[in-house]
Amino acid sequence: MTAIRLLLVDDDPLVRAGLALMLGGAEDIEIVGEAADGEQVAALVEQTRPDVVLMDIRMPVVDGLTATEQLRGRPDAPEVVVLTTFHADAQVLRALRAGAAGFVLKDTAPAEIVEAVRRVAAGDPVLSPAVTRRLMDRTAATADTGADPRRAAALERLEALGDREREVAVAVGRGLPNAAIARDLYMSVATAKAHVSRILTKLDLNNRVQIALLAHDAGLLDDESADPEET
Repeated sequence: MTAIRLLLVDDDPLVRAGLALMLGGAEDIEIVGEAADGEQVAALVEQTRPDVVLMDIRMPVVDGLTATEQLRGRPDAPEVVVLTTFHADAQVLRALRAGAAGFVLKDTAPAEIVEAVRRVAAGDPVLSPAVTRRLMDRTAATADTGADPRRAAALERLEALGDREREVAVAVGRGLPNAAIARDLYMSVATAKAHVSRILTKLDLNNRVQIALLAHDAGLLDDESADPEET
């Protein structure tokens, strides 16, 4: 089995050392590099070709948000998992909008951080759409300026979808996995999966979390209750 190539980015050397010790002990994870600031990320990605980047948000020169946005704009970009000490932070949402596959808190149990890296490397986000919606709702009070332009822009993007794809996008926004989407919309699991793939391609999105964010921005979830089931 090929090891997951991981790049660590954090301005605190003690945090990096702890993460390297924790993650490097996993047989299927290889630490290929470390960076102390976001400005070093692009060059290190070129040199080390990681599969996953574990990225701190708050760094002194180039923060993790800017580094994530720059990184996810590259062809064949590695997946990014954001490290943060905040449970509900608008900065986390910005990272998710930029294409981060999720976030983990710095006080997360070591085994869960290892599992998060594995999941992202396998193509699964480490934050379910249902959790994303709750995060957005908790930060809405401090991030509602510009909400109307964002809604208009989201609705315009969603015009590229057919009616069935739009229904699937709403279901993803509710936090439903493919099996539940198939059940609720009376289709096969394979068809539900195909719809999700087409939505990602049509809207040039990276993952299901971004579908959920777009559906939320467009107001498609205003009359929906988030499903407690997480993907």
